[in-house]
Amino acid sequence: MSRGYKFHDQNRPYFVTFSVVRWIDVFTRREYKDILVDSLKYCIQNKGLELYAWVIMSNHVHLIIGTKGQPMQDILRDMKRHTSKMLLKTISENAQESRRDWLLWFFEREGKQNSNNETYQFWQQGNHPVELWSNTVIDQKLDYIHNNPVTAGWVDEPEHYLYSSARDYADGKGLIDILLMV
Repeated sequence: MSRGYKFHDQNRPYFVTFSVVRWIDVFTRREYKDILVDSLKYCIQNKGLELYAWVIMSNHVHLIIGTKGQPMQDILRDMKRHTSKMLLKTISENAQESRRDWLLWFFEREGKQNSNNETYQFWQQGNHPVELWSNTVIDQKLDYIHNNPVTAGWVDEPEHYLYSSARDYADGKGLIDILLMV
């Protein structure tokens, strides 16, 4: 993790972003996004993760999180480790993945360039945590997260995107039980 960006106060919510190495568009298939959804659910149920908002884009993830258990940096480290292994396994076993060989070659190449890895590197290092210290900043980050799919041109309204908490904030039910920031 970068020296400038750290979780200083575990009692405050944080906006975090993590992205695929070189911003490769991996999350184009539901089964890949579902791995992240399942991992977030697991961290909520078993590690004390408090999830306030989220979105999965094609090559990165934005979250607003807190904790009532393990430190946030430990939860994210474990989640990224687990999801990278599961995603690489799923990609390698997916007969429908037309980019399978290229993706695996690329992640292996990136892994060899980083001494922190055994073989592959899926996620970029760091999470770029930003402490949310005011209601104005919280509202700004919520809008940013939920409007990402709109800005990308995928949907007309934030709540129409399945892999986001925007539905929860529009009085609907999303894929993950979150804590609303109201």
